[in-house]
Amino acid sequence: MNAADVVVVGGGASGLAAAIEAAAAGASVLVLEKNPVPGGSSRLSVGSINAAGSRLQQRAGIVDTPDEHFEDMDHFMGPFASQENRALRRLLVDNAADTLHWLMSLGLSFYGPTADPPHRHPRMHNVLPNSRAYPYYLSKAAKRRGARVVCGAEVLELLRADDGGVCGVAALVGGERVEIAARRGVILCAGDYSNGAALKARFRPELAAIQGVNPTATGDGHRLAEAIGARIVNGEVVYGPGLRFGAPPKPSLVQRLPPSWALGQLMAAALATLPPALFRPFVMSFMTASLGPEAALLKSGAVLVNRDGQRFVDEQQAPGLAIASQPGGQAWLVFDDALARRFSAPPHHVSTAPGVAFAYLPDYRRHRRDLYRTGATPAELAIAMGLPDGALARTLQECRWQSPLHALGPLEARIVITDGGLAVNTSHQVLREDDSVIPRLYAAGSVGQGGVLLAGNGHHICWAVTSGRRAGRFAAAAAAA
Repeated sequence: MNAADVVVVGGGASGLAAAIEAAAAGASVLVLEKNPVPGGSSRLSVGSINAAGSRLQQRAGIVDTPDEHFEDMDHFMGPFASQENRALRRLLVDNAADTLHWLMSLGLSFYGPTADPPHRHPRMHNVLPNSRAYPYYLSKAAKRRGARVVCGAEVLELLRADDGGVCGVAALVGGERVEIAARRGVILCAGDYSNGAALKARFRPELAAIQGVNPTATGDGHRLAEAIGARIVNGEVVYGPGLRFGAPPKPSLVQRLPPSWALGQLMAAALATLPPALFRPFVMSFMTASLGPEAALLKSGAVLVNRDGQRFVDEQQAPGLAIASQPGGQAWLVFDDALARRFSAPPHHVSTAPGVAFAYLPDYRRHRRDLYRTGATPAELAIAMGLPDGALARTLQECRWQSPLHALGPLEARIVITDGGLAVNTSHQVLREDDSVIPRLYAAGSVGQGGVLLAGNGHHICWAVTSGRRAGRFAAAAAAA
């Protein structure tokens, strides 16, 4: 624990990828993960990767190029387009297929490619059987190559060398402060700040009190680097608040599946050859456990009520912010039978996992009975929902709805992920305010996003693994301090 050639802060997808490549290059590697198990946000994700020119595309007869992928990402940039680091976007698309193939070489299985408009070609590759395959196989590969992964180790500060660069870290391990020398470099892979109240208050104060999907994504790497002069770019780019259903009482079947290579291969073969109807219930158990409702249900006339049975917001105007300020931070979707029938079949879906499937109201009735309630009258529905007697009836008295009435909830507002990262160059070295390099400090994944915008599906985890691999190689090749 006293020293390593390369010290990696964070054991998610980017950190483990960095450890694997640094160790493969001959460096001694120590990974410090503050949580009890590795995985970070990758184990909580859908786990999809958008990649152009993959072997799976070629097998399906799809002709696709990184140039087309680069152009298609323009569709997702929105108001922040002028702020993007397009050199890092180029790096992402040029390496995406190789990243996918590398993951497959470690034992991960993928299904696809599937369509994900407005991407012009099917290039979505979905991990099987679930996203826990990332930490499982990456951890195995890191340890096989000799990297040491220590969990329950919180990094407190970066240690400075005489040249102004980094020479190690101070960490809390087993309740004791220890100093660990990093001879060739430190790689920050500590994730985003979707649950970091201080950074959200600084960049997006209206979102400061809204929790992130990953409760431990608190911006540790950003804080550590800023303390020695690094700068953050695109700090205001935050995805959310999105609406999420509360977690089910027990993990879904697909979430409990072991991330074995054999199971992944079996699932991929079955999905490619057998009728989709055989697997739909299996997929729905995942979707209804992990996702929230699409805005279409609200746009079609569903209303939001709080735990007092009161409507509290114009549903077309930032409902996530309004939900966060309600009692308990919760709300329920309420709608009539006409709308329920409409969202029971294509083309009107309640939820979607892009490139995977669509979930309709009957799927929630079957797989999330804890979320779904119905009643012939507002009073009956209120009883089923556990809301105050009479309040819901008063709220809905002006609605000319068809009976029976339906409700889904509770809903919560969540920050999904943040795109603000440390400024880095194309070698993933962290930069100061004046764009000079901080010697021997690297960053990858969300903390090392460097200004590249990763809107759209399948880009964040691809960036995490791609940037982690590259940072690991660059750090291993650096001269010792």
